Amino acid sequence: MAARLTAPTGLAIWLFCLLVFFLPAPSAGQGGGDLRIATYNADLSRRGPGLLLRDILSGDDKQIAALVEVIAQVDPDILLLTKVDYDHDLVALNALAGELEARGAHYPHLFAFAPNSGMQTGRDMTGDGRRGTADDAQGYGRFAGAGGMALLSRFPVMPEEARDFSGFLWRDLPDARLPQADGVPFPSEDVFAKQRLSSTGHWDVPLRLPAGGRLHLLAWYAGPPVFGGPHERNLRRNHDETRFWSLFLDDALPMPPPDGPFVLLGDSNLDPHDGDGDHAAMRALLAHPALQDPQPRSHGGVEAATGPLNTAHVGDPGLDTTHWTQEAGPGNLRVDYVLPSADLRVHASGVFWPAPGTQEHDRFGEAVARASRHRLVWADIAVPRR
Repeated sequence: MAARLTAPTGLAIWLFCLLVFFLPAPSAGQGGGDLRIATYNADLSRRGPGLLLRDILSGDDKQIAALVEVIAQVDPDILLLTKVDYDHDLVALNALAGELEARGAHYPHLFAFAPNSGMQTGRDMTGDGRRGTADDAQGYGRFAGAGGMALLSRFPVMPEEARDFSGFLWRDLPDARLPQADGVPFPSEDVFAKQRLSSTGHWDVPLRLPAGGRLHLLAWYAGPPVFGGPHERNLRRNHDETRFWSLFLDDALPMPPPDGPFVLLGDSNLDPHDGDGDHAAMRALLAHPALQDPQPRSHGGVEAATGPLNTAHVGDPGLDTTHWTQEAGPGNLRVDYVLPSADLRVHASGVFWPAPGTQEHDRFGEAVARASRHRLVWADIAVPRR
């Protein structure tokens, strides 16, 4: 006798919809045919070396627990973390990967170059008459490795082919906008004989993908365009850190661009329209013909764009990736980016910022707010075959 099919009850339909809602979106590791690539300013920088590892191993740091919850939910295949303290053997990063593993987010491949942040120069880099301060490092930092970048991946990194452009001197960038005083670089030519462009780093890290494909990750974390004194040192440097990529993609620098598909991602500390900084550099990069901007967005960003600072902005709040609540702050901005090369197919993108009144907010809203002032930004791309 053939089995008789019956129409599903209302309760069955409701349970099915609930199950679908709470399942994470498929990624390449789950057979979806796409790669989910993400960047996240994780706010994993502490006040001294070893303190991040201490906090991870303690098991009771609420910010780290919230961060792990957010990452595990979005479940990217490739994740660039910014503002994460670096140590030589990636001990803290391995500990973080262990926490993620316990939540079902497996990242067997970890990678990081030593950042410029906290790398002391032995010189007075800002002209304030002092040496050895956090501002006298190649990039602002209280200790070597403070607030660097780190890569977590489900696909093998090709370290022998990875390129670190962090040693590139600022003065060597074509038409570099060095701070000036009376028509000469401030504080001195001697400083700019040593001053690197990157506040943290500029990287090209290739990954080996299934079926022989390869994907280059172009990663960066720029310094903020504020607190630079009357000579606009930080604003000018932030502009040039972003402009580096436009010149790189134009093959206008000593190092050639990658010859295959890539994703440019990280934290530019620069919104295309609002807040501090020279926005033209960011707009020019977003419009570069070698790139595409999938414009990841969220409903949470729209709902959070309240108050006089945010309502005065001209940019789309749905694209915001930060939530600054200080009255004297810049308001919410778009400063974190995932920009695939123009030859890649993008199937979806988003900013993980649940809107109040939704089930997603009920479940993850507290974790998102506690983890970082930034929000995780992601894009799903078709797996490259070359």
